[in-house]
Amino acid sequence: MKVIGITGGIGSGKSTAARILKEYGAKVIFADEVAKSITEPNMPAYKRIIEHFGGDILDLQGRIDRRKLGDIVFNDEKELLYLNEITHGIVAEEIGKTLEEYRKAGFELVVVEAIVPIEHGFLDLVDTVWVVVASEDIRIKRIMRRNRFSYDEAIQRIRTQMSEDKYKSIANKIIYNNGTVEDLKTKIRGLLLHEQICPS
Repeated sequence: MKVIGITGGIGSGKSTAARILKEYGAKVIFADEVAKSITEPNMPAYKRIIEHFGGDILDLQGRIDRRKLGDIVFNDEKELLYLNEITHGIVAEEIGKTLEEYRKAGFELVVVEAIVPIEHGFLDLVDTVWVVVASEDIRIKRIMRRNRFSYDEAIQRIRTQMSEDKYKSIANKIIYNNGTVEDLKTKIRGLLLHEQICPS
């Protein structure tokens, strides 16, 4: 089983790249979806997050409001680090379990998409790392359109993440994504053929 890790900063297009790989027959694990699931009520990270950040981050149904939590952690580096300490280990463990299930099921190609390429739980679980990058002005426009953020909010999210150079330093392949979705699809198809993985 070949496991491709897809990563990159917010607005780079890594999730789009992962969805394209899914179209080509890959099983895809979105780390952010795993992170959401473990913060649901009665799930492993929920209680620890509430104990630290308080009940003000809950919505009317008692679930964690990710927008409220984001407003806290993306304005305070220490709080972001603390949240990551709570969630990363649990997310990595869940991804590892899913990969093992896919391996037993005989899947040939699996993609793990994650915005934070942590050493234990991402880099050591994948066979190759594909990093998606895009120019900052394009990323800002994408974030503002998709998340309905202001310009300042978009810049803030970019600044709290790893630098592009840091992402590139862990890459086996770098995908430049300043163009259209069709451009990205062509590049990914080329990479799959180069890896001798025949896309469907």
